[in-house]
Amino acid sequence: QVRLVESGGGSVQAGGSLRLSCVASGNIRSLHVTGWYRQSPGKQRDMVAEIALNGVTTYRDSVKGRFTISRDDAKNAVYLEMNLLKPEDTGVYSCYVNGTAGYYVRSFDSWGQGTQVTVSS
Repeated sequence: QVRLVESGGGSVQAGGSLRLSCVASGNIRSLHVTGWYRQSPGKQRDMVAEIALNGVTTYRDSVKGRFTISRDDAKNAVYLEMNLLKPEDTGVYSCYVNGTAGYYVRSFDSWGQGTQVTVSS
C-alpha cells in the first residue's frame, strides 16, 4: 500500500516562504504525475501545481512566478517551494501522486493527509 508523508507546513507572515515536501513509500515502481492541491476555508480543493514524468509543470495562475514544484524520483519525493506568500495562499495543502507500485506493477493514485499553511497579513 502506497503511503504519502507530507511535511513543511506552518504559519508565516505575508511575503514569507515555506517549502513543502511529500515522500511516497510502499514498493514504488514509478511516479507519473505528482502535484500539490490546496483547499482553502469554504472552498473546494484546487490544483496548485503539478509536474509530469517528463518534467513539464503546470501552475495555478495565482501562484505563477511565486511557487516552484520539483520532484526527485530517486527519493520518490515531490516538493513545493512557496515564496512571496499571500494571505490568500492559506489552506490545507495535499500531495497527490499517480504511479505504479507493487510486485505486479499496478497503477495507483494516492493523496496525502494534508498540511496546513497559514499566511497572516
